[in-house]
Amino acid sequence: MRRAALIGAGTAVALTAAVILVGCGSESGPAPSSDAAAKLTVADPYIPLPATPGGMGAGYLTVRNEGEGEDRLLKVTSPGAGSVTMHRSTTGSMEEVQSLPVPAHGTLDLARGGTHLMIMGWTRQPALGDELELDLTFAKSGTIAVKVPVKPLTYRPGS
Repeated sequence: MRRAALIGAGTAVALTAAVILVGCGSESGPAPSSDAAAKLTVADPYIPLPATPGGMGAGYLTVRNEGEGEDRLLKVTSPGAGSVTMHRSTTGSMEEVQSLPVPAHGTLDLARGGTHLMIMGWTRQPALGDELELDLTFAKSGTIAVKVPVKPLTYRPGS
């Protein structure tokens, strides 16, 4: 009987210690698992009207990730354009990139002077107010179709 009581008391102490250790864990919460899901939305998309008829256009937007997992933009296509490529502007140059990260609880900003899309080979000349469909393909989240309005060349979001 005394032995059973000692074993029971030892088990209770061990369980209490485990509860205390779990409760005192990292303040940032558990680390996301490698299969944590991204929760993506697209905001503020626009294409400034190309300066020359039939010329290249640029595309800008923000991808927001409210999920626990990161994702990666792998490619962008459009039924209204021959090609859409991703570029990063650096001091004095522009380079094509093969993919772009979308961090967990973060954003991927495609904006003037930085990372952006280059749109070439329009199927028809864009005009103010037109919308171009862009299909954004992500490594984990699949493809998101976005209707992107054509705005004046000088347009700035929030203006």
